[in-house]
Amino acid sequence: KSLHTLHTQCHGKFTLKTTLMIGLQMFDRIKSLHDNSFIHRDLKPDNFLVGIGSSEHLIYLIDLGLAKRFKTKEHIHLGMTTGKKLVGTARYASINSHIGNELSRRDDLESLIYILIYFIKGSLPWQGINCQEREEKYRLIGEAKMQTSVETLCANLPEGFKLYLQNVKKLGFKEKPDYHYLRSLIVNMFTINGFIYNNVFDWTLQKHRIPGALSS
Repeated sequence: KSLHTLHTQCHGKFTLKTTLMIGLQMFDRIKSLHDNSFIHRDLKPDNFLVGIGSSEHLIYLIDLGLAKRFKTKEHIHLGMTTGKKLVGTARYASINSHIGNELSRRDDLESLIYILIYFIKGSLPWQGINCQEREEKYRLIGEAKMQTSVETLCANLPEGFKLYLQNVKKLGFKEKPDYHYLRSLIVNMFTINGFIYNNVFDWTLQKHRIPGALSS
């Protein structure tokens, strides 16, 4: 099942513990793709699947239809271009995608944090915009995204979410993200809350109906 399906199955919200556990795996899958000189460009809950059987605790990243090299085989970073159409899914796309900039590693990482915030809160501020014209809807979503401050978006969440997003938004087009720092923010939020990484997710509890085990 996809994380989208499981999120819906869990009444449209994941606990902080589940979000951080899967967030670490999602982050690692994205970094692995980047390490091989590719960016995904369409990160969304539907494109992360959970395994089955002995792999039911593993998260898989799928659908590389929009993936693109950000470095040539000679390890030269591609150049910045502008005036492009939105790439990816509007709800989770980076602001750069909305304003027509070429995408790079920073944009995958921005999409990831939008997904994690969505998992916890159940919605994002730019959802629910009604417009018949697709391009106009994308423009309005982009405007809402740009007008939503980091503080507002991360309100009532651990500080690590705000620090992560602030760091990613400062990255230059060709700049290599500090993956160690960004990952440590997720790990620290997990540790500070006293969570145990035991691969017991919200949907696991729902399946087995284990009472009172959501937070430990």
